[in-house]
Amino acid sequence: MNCHEIVSQIFALFHDRGHQQYGEDVTESQHALQCATFARQNGESPAIVAACLLHDYGHLVHDLGENIADQGVDAHHETLGANRLRKLFKPEVVEPVRLHVAAKRYLCWKEPGYYNGLSDASQRSLLIQGGPMTDNEGHTFESHPFYKSAVTLRKYDDMGKVTDMKTLDFEDFRNDLEPFVLIQNEIHEPK
Repeated sequence: MNCHEIVSQIFALFHDRGHQQYGEDVTESQHALQCATFARQNGESPAIVAACLLHDYGHLVHDLGENIADQGVDAHHETLGANRLRKLFKPEVVEPVRLHVAAKRYLCWKEPGYYNGLSDASQRSLLIQGGPMTDNEGHTFESHPFYKSAVTLRKYDDMGKVTDMKTLDFEDFRNDLEPFVLIQNEIHEPK
């Protein structure tokens, strides 16, 4: 497959499964588009915009249903999504996706008041995702080369929950994604 076909396949999955909700008042597709739109409006790099669009890809590929956090289930969507995406995209897109839940835990540790700004659904899911980081976890997280990108993505993730917000369409983000598609000999195997 070429870059165009890979991105088209990603968009098709959003069109097929993105109507699902995940505990917020927006669908998966609305959430992805809002996050990426906010990132674009704020002048973020194409890698961050792409990561914002794809960060909840794992919710689209699991079959655990909607609102699983309310049932006390952690699908580990960040890992599931990153593992699928790492076969298709470069690390500067995939790593923030993989780390965006850890970034929520980190921000709850690092920034006083961050927790209080989270949506109810994010507060509930935080509990099953491990809660705020400890000092040791926070300092370790800061040593990851993509932690700043993950924190940036996380902040857009928190913003992208606006009911009835007008956004760009998926096709408007094609040029943000295609440059990060891996060619066959660049595929990174999990470590």
